Amino acid sequence: QVQLVESGGGLVQAGGSLRLSCAASGGTLSRYAMAWFRQAPGKEREFVAGAAVGTRYADSVKGRFTISRDNAKNTVYLQMNSLKPEDTAVYFCAARPMVVSTHFYDYQYVGQGTQVTVSS
Repeated sequence: QVQLVESGGGLVQAGGSLRLSCAASGGTLSRYAMAWFRQAPGKEREFVAGAAVGTRYADSVKGRFTISRDNAKNTVYLQMNSLKPEDTAVYFCAARPMVVSTHFYDYQYVGQGTQVTVSS
């Protein structure tokens, strides 16, 4: 059973940066496609970025966010630059076998989430 724990969220001003981490235990992340999703108040959970063999991004974050993985540390990161108020959400990391999916319910394991708040 893979457990995922996110960290690194917080309050930041618009234009600032944050780096989220997702640490895994109980499994080897290199065997999984990893993704970040986010959910803002009153909105559905949405795909942000994913990494398997390659990477994939939502249009809204392309050029600003970067997903990376350190398999030796069993950790996945989301570097977020040029943050905007509309990036405010709870961010979740998720894992599934093989390939990245943009659909949240395709993922087998999901963390508890970390809050990101961007002030204007």
